[in-house]
Amino acid sequence: MALAVAIDADSKGGLRAAGRLLCIVGTLLGALALHGAWRMLGRGSPWPRRFLRRVAVILGADIRVVGQPARRDVMIAANHLSWMDILLLAGTSGTRFVAKAEVADLPLVGWLASLNHTLFVERGDRLGVGDQIATIRAALSDGRPLAVFPEGTTGDDLSILPFKPALFAALVPPLPGIRVQPVRIDYGAAAADLAWLGTEAGDAHARRVLRRRGRFTVTLHYLPPFDPTAFPDRKAIAAEARHRIASA
Repeated sequence: MALAVAIDADSKGGLRAAGRLLCIVGTLLGALALHGAWRMLGRGSPWPRRFLRRVAVILGADIRVVGQPARRDVMIAANHLSWMDILLLAGTSGTRFVAKAEVADLPLVGWLASLNHTLFVERGDRLGVGDQIATIRAALSDGRPLAVFPEGTTGDDLSILPFKPALFAALVPPLPGIRVQPVRIDYGAAAADLAWLGTEAGDAHARRVLRRRGRFTVTLHYLPPFDPTAFPDRKAIAAEARHRIASA
């Protein structure tokens, strides 16, 4: 009897995943058509952001936003639990991201990331750190928001890992008018189901999320932005961002 129940549950999980994938493909095709039309008219396209938010909803997310996302001249710093964080942050704030260079080579994912103006950097190249910082500073200077995950990896949501100050080096010396907005992403009771830990392969985690039954509420706490010029160095900026997220 237990085996029959397990087989039935596994079958339903497969059907659920297939249905979600079909919805995502259909949403992608519609968003691409609308994105192309916006670009032909010479207008800034909202469709990459809208597509990413819709994917999160298809995967079961009921999105709740607390606070006001800054739309310009801001570096967003958020805790990191899952690749779904990218869908949620981009979908609610329109932000870009800093990603490893390897992401650009991933089929479809790399292309979609480029549509959202992702910055691809060689994180393992210590000799190129100066170039990475210059790239991030130039991106921040054009006004559009840019998001980073200062923990450097995904966690389990039971605690926030120490923030690595390297990415905050782009704020030293100060960039005029650029603020830091900490964001606390809270998956609530679903955190354990959605956390992507280093022991799990990426494709296995994606399948697990696609097969997950039911919906969940995720809250994005957009905390008040602060001026990084009030802090002496990148370590102090990183510590302040972490403190505000941990206190949320």
